[in-house]
Amino acid sequence: MPRARSRRETLPPSLPPRGLSREEAAAYIGIGATKFDEMVADGRMPGAKRIDSRKVWDRHRLDSAFAALPTDGGDDSSEDIWSRVAV
Repeated sequence: MPRARSRRETLPPSLPPRGLSREEAAAYIGIGATKFDEMVADGRMPGAKRIDSRKVWDRHRLDSAFAALPTDGGDDSSEDIWSRVAV
């Protein structure tokens, strides 16, 4: 009997998932789950959405929160050019 495809295998590679698990959200921004939990608790990262008993992080909100983090050295002036570049 063939195995059921996971939700990640169901989406085409060109369509990334909008909702991410805690582990996926942490990996998405490049940190571990424990540090991610700290950042959610202190407001640097957004809280999760609730889908029944599951917690799901919105990838778009993660992008916004990540963009708002300070740059190395705390000088965000170099970020101005990147805010105008389409990614």
